[in-house]
Amino acid sequence: MTQDEAAQTYAPGKAEGTLTGLGFADPDGRSRGESLGERLLGSLLDRAHLMPPRLVGPLVAQEIAAMGGSDVAIYLQDFEHAVLRPLRGAGLGGRPEPIDGSYAGTAFRTDSPCEVPLPGGGIRLYIPMLDGSDRVGVLGLTLPQVDDNDRRLAQRIAGLTADLVVTKSGYTDTFARTRMSSPMSLSAHLQWQMLPPLVMTTPDIALAGALEPAYDVGGDSFDYSLDEHTLHLAVFDAMGHGVEAATMATLLIAAYRHGRLSGSDLPDIYAEMDAVMGTSFPGRFATALVGRLETATGRLTWVNAGHPPGLLIRGGRVIGELAGRVSRPVGFGDARPHVHSTTLRPRDRVLFFTDGVVEERLEGGAQFGERRLREFIEANAVHELPPAETVRLLSHALLRGRGGRTSDDASLLMVEWSGPPRDDELARDVPTAVPPGTVLG
Repeated sequence: MTQDEAAQTYAPGKAEGTLTGLGFADPDGRSRGESLGERLLGSLLDRAHLMPPRLVGPLVAQEIAAMGGSDVAIYLQDFEHAVLRPLRGAGLGGRPEPIDGSYAGTAFRTDSPCEVPLPGGGIRLYIPMLDGSDRVGVLGLTLPQVDDNDRRLAQRIAGLTADLVVTKSGYTDTFARTRMSSPMSLSAHLQWQMLPPLVMTTPDIALAGALEPAYDVGGDSFDYSLDEHTLHLAVFDAMGHGVEAATMATLLIAAYRHGRLSGSDLPDIYAEMDAVMGTSFPGRFATALVGRLETATGRLTWVNAGHPPGLLIRGGRVIGELAGRVSRPVGFGDARPHVHSTTLRPRDRVLFFTDGVVEERLEGGAQFGERRLREFIEANAVHELPPAETVRLLSHALLRGRGGRTSDDASLLMVEWSGPPRDDELARDVPTAVPPGTVLG
């Protein structure tokens, strides 16, 4: 194939016959020469493949410094979602920053970059580090001046840094240790190892979950999976506390995932969890809620095995409960599940939670209660916060209300259905397909 033939094949939108590439080509005729941004991101990616986890932060700082940036800080959120803790290493700075009440925290809470002009000149940038939509932390750096090209490149560096942290976390404790503000119990460690990402967002679905107390949770947990146009979700509460409850919950999640992966329907998944619990932990039980949301229609189906009913939220107000006959907790054996369903409207939210949320005792001895839970949801609706921030604030309200003490574990899982997917889901102009504040190229 000649160069002319290659140009005709690979660059149909080229300007005035300009050859933009022999293989990859830009339909708009842009040069295939390496730009500053491609050079920085490409160098980061190429060098990171074999880089040990302890050098990921210094590598990012080195590459940013080579391109004119300074004062690099990589902040990771702690397990209580209250403090951003700086990663340590050569070329890295920063100190712990509260998520509520700091510039770095503002970027984290809003999933949007925050710019701060410095007294001596220059601009301090705080860019959220998002792995997909999961909040990993915040990248901080200083530039002499900033335009949209700088903002776009900084966001992409932050995204790549988040991906590197998450990928390398599979074989290091470096990042988990950075995130710890307090010692973690063995039971909590078991639960955190089983959790999916706490936040998941697509153009059709926004989901967020939380566990309390973060460093000492026992039998509470949640799980989810998005396959094709079906969101699978579950919330669990194993009987008791400590390692035994965490072990029960771990087995329960494994049974749930096994049934889900096998394509079982909700009654069969319930039956499998019931049988596994009954044979593995005789005389013990666990409450659970398993459900499915069809994202094309908004149809929500669930089995509630002993949990408080989920709350349906519409227009910022709690309009009802996901009521219906409650199934027996799993572990007793031979129970028949009761399946219920409802159809959500676009922008509806559903909050699932364990009894530890409403039964938690406040300092005066009164329970937090469902009334306070509803009031909190409706009071915060005026701020139009995404589920991730709503759940974070709710978990902190529970923490403040009990004065730092706990009498039970608590799990929260909030889901918002935005509406059916567009026919052209891969179109470049889908406004909700990128995080807020993204500067597009």
